[in-house]
Amino acid sequence: MKKTTIFLLIIFFSGIVASGQEMTAYKLYNNKGKAIDYSKLVRQASEADVVLFGELHNNPICHWLQLELSRSLYDVKKQDLVMGAEMFESDNALLISEYLSGLVKDKNFESEARLWSNYKTDYKPLLQFARDSSVVFVATNIPRRYASLVNRNGFEGLEALDEEARSYIAPLPVPYDPELPGYKSMLEMMEGSGGHGNDNLPKAQAIKDATMAYSISRNISAGKLFLHFHGTYHSDNYEGIVWYLKQYKPDLKIVTISSCEQTNLESLAEENNNKADFILVVPESMTKTH
Repeated sequence: MKKTTIFLLIIFFSGIVASGQEMTAYKLYNNKGKAIDYSKLVRQASEADVVLFGELHNNPICHWLQLELSRSLYDVKKQDLVMGAEMFESDNALLISEYLSGLVKDKNFESEARLWSNYKTDYKPLLQFARDSSVVFVATNIPRRYASLVNRNGFEGLEALDEEARSYIAPLPVPYDPELPGYKSMLEMMEGSGGHGNDNLPKAQAIKDATMAYSISRNISAGKLFLHFHGTYHSDNYEGIVWYLKQYKPDLKIVTISSCEQTNLESLAEENNNKADFILVVPESMTKTH
């Protein structure tokens, strides 16, 4: 083969490698739109009382980074790390405790725990990490049947529950601000899509936020760090869980992470600016987990 041909092939394949190196799976920004590295996220998160990681439920980068952040924070906090998630309902607390202690095997746990369809790919690694590291993992969310009750009958529907049922939700009466932009936008989106406004819809969202916040507040103490996973809408713009945590424990130091997709990762889009303390940006072309 001629030297000229070899040289051209080297240039060609070097270009492919260089192009591949430019592909970016994610970027992190702070709330001012400045690109930051992962180590800064870990450093600031490790100094908080609560870290709220808002995810896109079907995004593999979100789930990968959640697991990596769990490992990084465990390296710092050890048994002072507490984990929890929206995807597990509070009336399954005993079942999760039995699973983490090894009393219940995977097969039994997965058949009884009302798990999300993407549990095995996206949330099982988190639960297994907690089990293998002897980290407490809290089922923070309201049982879905009670959220449905609020969607039908408002907060008043919860008053018919007995004492045991109420132990799985935030204390009544639940504080509620219908003027919070996140709750208002839920109604506007429904009306904009041709549906009828249902004042109970944002209340059903609020009872989830309140119960998750209350669960976190009950499982945090001095020196502990609670790392919580949930859909990004539950903490975006410092609302949702953040607002309720401030009602229950106003002195907590909270770090929030929002997740979003963009076509271009080179800068933070204006609509994603200031959504959280840290914004995880992933390409719109990223594959989905379900």
